[in-house]
This record gives sequence, C-alpha cells and structure tokens, in this order.
Amino acid sequence: MRYKAVLFDMDGTVLDTLGDLTNAVNHTLREFNMPELTRDEAAACLGNGAAWLIAHAVPAGTSEEQTAEVLRAYQPWYDSHCAILTAPYPGILPLMETLKERGVKQAVVSNKQDSAVKLLAERHFPGLLDTAVGESATVRRKPNPDAVLAALKHMGLELVDAVYVGDTEVDLATAQNAGMDCAIVGWGFRTEEQLLASGAARVFQTAEELLEWLTEE
Repeated sequence: MRYKAVLFDMDGTVLDTLGDLTNAVNHTLREFNMPELTRDEAAACLGNGAAWLIAHAVPAGTSEEQTAEVLRAYQPWYDSHCAILTAPYPGILPLMETLKERGVKQAVVSNKQDSAVKLLAERHFPGLLDTAVGESATVRRKPNPDAVLAALKHMGLELVDAVYVGDTEVDLATAQNAGMDCAIVGWGFRTEEQLLASGAARVFQTAEELLEWLTEE
C-alpha cells in the first residue's frame, strides 16, 4: 500500500452532489426572483464552499447584503434537501471497502458545511470512514489545510502517511498548502484539460484506476 490513509474530497470526488446542489441553488434564487443556473453553470461555481457558490450564483452587481441574505436562505434549505439525488460515483463504494479491508484509514474533507458533510458521510459511507470534516466556525474552507489537518489529527497520522484525493484546482491547492501528496480524478466538476492546466500530473478516470494506483506497493 502506498499510504496509511486516504482523505477524499466529497463533492465531485466520492459523491455526485450536483443535482441536489443545483436544485438548492435554484430554489433559493427563485425565492429572490433571480435567474436560475444550468447544471453546468452550477458546477463551474463549485469547489470553494457555499459562500463562494452563492456569490457566483447571484446576478452580477448584487449587493453584499443581499448576497449574504441569499446565503442564509440557501444553507438550511440545502441541509434538509441534500440527500435526494446525491449518490456515490461508480466504483467508489468498492474502492472504500477494499481500502478498509486492507487497513487503510479513510476520511472525507469538504468545503460543504460540516452538518451536511456528516449527514451525507453517515448516509452513504457507514462504517467506512474514520472521520468527516466540513467547513465550520473552527475549520476554514479549503484551500486552507484546516480540514486535512483536523482529519489527520483525529486519525493519529502525519501528512507523509496520507494522500488527498480531489477533483478541482482547489483540491490541488489544498494538498499543496498542507504539504501532502495529491491524486486528482476526472469524473467530477472539472475537465481533464482544466485539471492538467491547473497542475495535475495525472488525472484518474475511474475508481478502479485510482484503486490500482493506491494499492501498489
């Protein structure tokens, strides 16, 4: 095994959350009589947390005060509607099960609000994760390494023991800021071309390909 632990990003890496995120954003935008987003437009806004998502979802020129109001409306509605369409990507559950069987610790670290991260982790990956960490008052959103460091502390491991797996340029920057290895996947919210341009050395296209690499001696 290459590592003692694998830290996964959530949205776009282990869970396909785009449907529920798009629906939650558009529900909130409708409340404020603002234009809705397409799935592709919503995907382009993802990766930097809820505040970033809403700031880029509202029309250009929206005041900071109204943007904050939209964010306050969005967060609780998404929390209560975050598990309707969301599901693991193909091959993710077998990958996690294999890693657990081989004694590899696993965690999810996400820019999603911590309450939703814990709910989705327990719903979709029961018994597979050692911890799940989202953005909170004490954990800054990625690319700050707070969530990564909190997960490793919980697992009693060092940076050299783990690899961070993600699907966006934010994940690349998070791993770099933490000083740890990174593996990038291509089935999430960015194209392979975008990921390579952002500095990814390799883009894994399937969970099976990623698992093969992780389990190499």
